[in-house]
Amino acid sequence: MLKKILAVVAMLYAAIAFAAVDVNKATTAELDGIKGIGPAISTKILDERKKGNFKDWNDFIQRVKGVGDGNAAKFSSEGLTVNGSGFKDAVAAPAAKADSKAAAASTPKK
Repeated sequence: MLKKILAVVAMLYAAIAFAAVDVNKATTAELDGIKGIGPAISTKILDERKKGNFKDWNDFIQRVKGVGDGNAAKFSSEGLTVNGSGFKDAVAAPAAKADSKAAAASTPKK
């Protein structure tokens, strides 16, 4: 019985540890819980968030000094999201749009 309880507690802890943290709703403690985000970056994030929520990853990267594409990808892999989307989702969407525009441009007109 004790083993079952410990197993359930361990699973709940693992689920909480890997839960997504949305940058627009996160507390200082939640941001600090993301590997790579320390007190300095979490303060910058909260200061920028006071000016308005982040629209997407590009908005987040532009407004928070010290965060680039590399850091954004790392933070996303650790569970950070912007409006529920991960960094890979944000990068894939513009690439897909660019591919469709290129295909449309190369199609000969009649």
